[in-house]
Amino acid sequence: MMRVLLVVAYDGTNYCGWQVQNNGETIEGVLNRELSALFGEEIAVIGASRTDSGVHARGNVAVFDTDTRMPAEKISYALNARLPEDIRVQASRQVPADFHPRKRACTKYYEYRILNREFEQPEFRLNSYFFRRKLDVERMKAACPYFCGEHDFKSFCSVRTQAETTVRILYDLQVEQEGELIRIRVSGNGFLYNMVRIIAGTLIEVGLGVRRPEDIPGILLARDRQAAGPTAPARGLTLAGMTYTPEPEKV
Repeated sequence: MMRVLLVVAYDGTNYCGWQVQNNGETIEGVLNRELSALFGEEIAVIGASRTDSGVHARGNVAVFDTDTRMPAEKISYALNARLPEDIRVQASRQVPADFHPRKRACTKYYEYRILNREFEQPEFRLNSYFFRRKLDVERMKAACPYFCGEHDFKSFCSVRTQAETTVRILYDLQVEQEGELIRIRVSGNGFLYNMVRIIAGTLIEVGLGVRRPEDIPGILLARDRQAAGPTAPARGLTLAGMTYTPEPEKV
């Protein structure tokens, strides 16, 4: 028996999120089905991040156990030949049997994309949030430092969250503009349900002048979901990747 780590990229448009559900196709469900068919044994992956419906990923991590004799590094090639074109494994390798992607300390990186222009651009329709009203990017940048550090982010998570604690550490939050495309990039030790999308929605309100950058500390202290901005649409969000500390050693 060996434990295999997968780095998985996907376009989440046509999926009901990562986690297996009864109401539609999910990334986890597709991986379980195709891995089981590939190896002729029941496979159930364990994912590092349970992304929501419509959210994308360039580097989600999952592990599974198998009795196969196929070298772990070759599994990515064999699995990609079976997967739909909107899911691709970027790497596969063997890791220690006790490695668990959600129980090991890691840094997660997310990106939220906003297309800020007068009319939609079809090429961005699946991976960016189209927003017509002009945003003041400098105001959005000025708000970023207030989020960084260790805070209680209860104001920035869905009321449906089941987390034991709403305290998280944000290592970095930046807003960058490339022409009409605005990228919000954030890294932290973990994220609550809808946390990045609510941060994005709040930064959009700052960019509109509805809120001031210096309002952010008060929103954090309120510990009230109603104090923060709206939840930005899922299609603009991508899980860019994650790094583990220490990195899981190869077997």
